[in-house]
Amino acid sequence: MILESLSLTNFRNYSKASFDFSPSTTLVVGPNAAGKTNLLEAIYFLATGKSFRATYDREVIRGGEGFARIKGVKGIKGVKEENGGELEITILANENGENTSSKRLKVNGVKKRMSDFTGNLRAVYFGPEEIELVTGSPSRRRRFMDAVLCQVDREYARALLEYEKVLRQRNRLLLILQEKGINGIKGVNEQLDFWDERLGILGPVLSKKRWEMFADFNKWLQGFGLFLLFQPRSWSNKKESREREIAAGMTLWGPHRENFVFESKKQKAKSKNGQDLSRFGSRGEQRLAVLYLKLAELEFIAERSGERPILLLDDIFSELDENNCRQVLSLLNRQQTIITSTDADALNSNLKTQMSKIQIKCQN
Repeated sequence: MILESLSLTNFRNYSKASFDFSPSTTLVVGPNAAGKTNLLEAIYFLATGKSFRATYDREVIRGGEGFARIKGVKGIKGVKEENGGELEITILANENGENTSSKRLKVNGVKKRMSDFTGNLRAVYFGPEEIELVTGSPSRRRRFMDAVLCQVDREYARALLEYEKVLRQRNRLLLILQEKGINGIKGVNEQLDFWDERLGILGPVLSKKRWEMFADFNKWLQGFGLFLLFQPRSWSNKKESREREIAAGMTLWGPHRENFVFESKKQKAKSKNGQDLSRFGSRGEQRLAVLYLKLAELEFIAERSGERPILLLDDIFSELDENNCRQVLSLLNRQQTIITSTDADALNSNLKTQMSKIQIKCQN
């Protein structure tokens, strides 16, 4: 799987831009703030339908514009694939001025739902901000789980889309109940029973597939002394749970509350569990944990899909020591790789001859 070309309109700092990529390795060179990370973000957006750093989709739209568009041509060694040759995402800003937007997704000119769009292109991103997978909020880690699984499992992607819709409906009902009370709405118990049944069906699908993913990850990570402790949040529809949820005005149990923790198994711990790297790990240990996770993600997607995903490496030479950079660079010839750097000389001269280069200048 490769991305042959990419065109951007009103995406981040790009008004209009087009790029062609080598089927092996492409080095993107330019000064800070020129748009190198934005380019990788656009590729990842095309693969997953979401940004790896924006809270709201609207944030990727260039200032003062009403839309952003990403178009890509996917192929194998210059031959377009019949299944997903041309991919397109358009993000439309809502006119109310809030951080809301809508997306239009197309594969070969045909409109697609998110669950049918993701997986046509697959990508793994590794950059400086990914350390937030260790140090950031549980919501950041949940986005990671969803992004990985949606690229390789259509059943998961469809269940997630439906789960999120049901969750919004149920939360809306809980907020109304918080204001009006349990007796303030006719047939409220029947409504809650309906949404509870749907969550009870969809939730276990998501949790089970997450369990399976972490089991695969941990088989690979044990050689690095790292363990990912998955923390499920089983769905509960007990009466006392409903009372708490009405008081809170939100659904308190289910996959949307799940989390995972990075544990180091290299040092002996007082308990049977490993050392929680978010609390006790050094910055260097946390950064290495993310690197190992990304290498596991790369192999997981390749094994599940039968194709190696595009590897997106953002300024890794400023984040990793020489040994770990060498470990990452040893993967270059195994899949299409796109690397950003402020200095082309940061790469070994022998490796540099194997790469095509894109020079980016600061945008107006």
